[in-house]
Amino acid sequence: MDQTSEQRIYVERTLAIIKPDAVQKSEEIEDVILRSGFIILQKRLQLSPEQCSEFYAHQYGTFFFPSLTAFMSSGPIVAMILARDNAIAHWKSIIGPDNISKTRQTHPECLRAKYGTSDLQNALHGSDSFLTAVREIQFMFPNTVNEPLSTIEETEEYLSRNVIPVLHRGLTELCKEKPSKPCIWLADWLLKNDPNQPQICDVEDQN
Repeated sequence: MDQTSEQRIYVERTLAIIKPDAVQKSEEIEDVILRSGFIILQKRLQLSPEQCSEFYAHQYGTFFFPSLTAFMSSGPIVAMILARDNAIAHWKSIIGPDNISKTRQTHPECLRAKYGTSDLQNALHGSDSFLTAVREIQFMFPNTVNEPLSTIEETEEYLSRNVIPVLHRGLTELCKEKPSKPCIWLADWLLKNDPNQPQICDVEDQN
């Protein structure tokens, strides 16, 4: 087996933020995200100045830190967990560099060139590394369990081993029974024949 056939595609997560200056264009931006192959988990919220200071703590001491926290707490934002292979680098390439004046010349098709108005109000945020993504996702989505996502190969293997055989049996029985409400019948059949449902056993009293 050659090296190419052994390559495994890993699903990666990154944090994306639609900033206050671009929230009104969130539907357009989300459409671009979906067409780029991402899965989105999102929520709309408004951060306090204190929360912004904590989120951007690594920028503390820079001359633009006060303006940044004031801007990011000035209105609602849309925080999103984006998932796909190579998500961090792919999202960064879609939004483009954060220097708007240069971005419009070098990356005119990127989202920041289209929706950003200045280096501060540059419309979008993306995690710049794996460790940063983990920290930022945990900050914005504290109840999210940060576990590794399955590879495409592992997902296909799981479906082939655990889902498709049961579904095939159910569809076969459906064809035999020909019920008047096939969807409801199949749903009931799957509930009754779920191989992963807990098994209740009677335990004899040994006293």
